[in-house]
Amino acid sequence: MPVHLETPSPGHAKAFLEAVHRSRSLHRGLVSPPRDRERYREYLDRCSRSTNEGHLVCLADGELVGVINVSEIVRGVFQSAYLGFYAFAPHQGQGHMSAGLGLVIASAFRKSHLHRLEANIQPKNLRSIALVKRLGFRLEGLSPRYLKISGRWRDHERWAITIEDWRGRRAGAQPWMRYAGTIETGDPRASQKIDHVVYRRKD
Repeated sequence: MPVHLETPSPGHAKAFLEAVHRSRSLHRGLVSPPRDRERYREYLDRCSRSTNEGHLVCLADGELVGVINVSEIVRGVFQSAYLGFYAFAPHQGQGHMSAGLGLVIASAFRKSHLHRLEANIQPKNLRSIALVKRLGFRLEGLSPRYLKISGRWRDHERWAITIEDWRGRRAGAQPWMRYAGTIETGDPRASQKIDHVVYRRKD
């Protein structure tokens, strides 16, 4: 089923927090999303900064299936950012995050003119590692005790993709690997059409 991206807003608060609540077992030890309205407002504040972007992955009916964040955007000679993502139950493993990430990556390289994206993933999170590998990310190394999640400092693998990697995968893609999607900006007139590569396998 096709997905689209929406910019997080106060109007998404109820659906977002309900999705977080039903996904507690899925997220445990891996990610700490906003769990109440105060933390959700703080998340919206971070998304409003020029160094951060938040995206909600949605089905055609508006159902929230996941979140993708582009954070710590650095310009100048670096042109790089961090990529974080998590799915909501019961939508994990159905290809929706693959499609959503494809949209965000395409936008980061085409619209935001970034050169590199880095995703930091715990070694035990095999599903997310398989997902970024399918999207063309390469393993760059291990960062011991990199992030404190659920009260513990946890090791993370560093996975990255550059615009050259992304263009190379697009050039070699078969027609069945292409997917057309839309990034919703809140203003229908400003919605951005994206044609990008996505691998239609379960994530």
